[in-house]
Order: sequence, then structure tokens, then C-alpha cells
Amino acid sequence: MVHVGIGYDVHQLVAGRPLVLGGVTIPHSKGLDGHSDADALMHAICDAVLGALGESDIGEFFPNTDPRWKGAPSRIFLEEAAHQVRLRHGRIINVDATIIAQQPKLRPHAAAMQENIAFALGLTPAKVGIKATTNEHLGFIGREEGIAAMAVASVDLPD
Repeated sequence: MVHVGIGYDVHQLVAGRPLVLGGVTIPHSKGLDGHSDADALMHAICDAVLGALGESDIGEFFPNTDPRWKGAPSRIFLEEAAHQVRLRHGRIINVDATIIAQQPKLRPHAAAMQENIAFALGLTPAKVGIKATTNEHLGFIGREEGIAAMAVASVDLPD
């Protein structure tokens, strides 16, 4: 039976941190603030996969109060989400995600993000959709104060 989950994440942009999205370090004057590497894209996808399993969010598995996850690459979180699927004898069918950022332009980095995410989840890149859009200069994203990501995942689980 196919189960679907959705995920959303947002982080503030701050000076002095690298900008990491989809496991790719992107040249930019600011990076995302967070306990781990603050990869909003991978976090949203992780929540989508966990949601398809009927689980809670990434914070339950990897609390930001745990020093083990300080500065951790979010690839670890995706690998654990995929592991949770395998524990239930399921398989991830596909994921689709959108990054919402006014700057920088992310399209040139989409293929590398797609490959990183596919590898972490044990998928082929063709099963990972990555899109980027702006917020048309509206709200905190439009003012370049933060970046958000949303994702959906489909997971086939036995009855």
C-alpha cells in the first residue's frame, strides 16, 4: 500500500555559516542557522519520509538539544529515514521537493542536490524531483531573511 508524507522546514539566513542545501555547499554571503548543518531541503524530505511512515518529525529522531547532532550533515538524517522504511519492509517510491529562496539562484545546483538525496535514500536520481522558486520579494523569504523547503514522499509499505 502506498503511503504519502509531506515535510516542511525553514531556517534563518545568517552571516558566518555555509549555505548547505541538498548536501551541496552553495556560494553565498549567508548560510542557514541551525543545530546541524541546517539543510532545510534534506530536513523537509526527511519529515516527508517519516510522515509517510506515520512517524513524528525529524526533531523526535534527532533533537536539537542533543550535542551529537551539533553541526551534523543532514545526510545522516535522510539515511536514518530510509533505514526506518527498510525496518518496515517498505521502499521509498519517490520524493519531490521545492526550495523557496529569493537568492541565490539554485537551479545550477539542482542536479548535485538530486544525486546527494538519491544516494542517501538509496534511490536513483530519476526518483528525486528538486525544484526551486522565489517568493517574489514577499515576506521573510523575499527579504532574504530565510529559506524554506517543502517535500512530499511516497513509500510502499506492506499491509
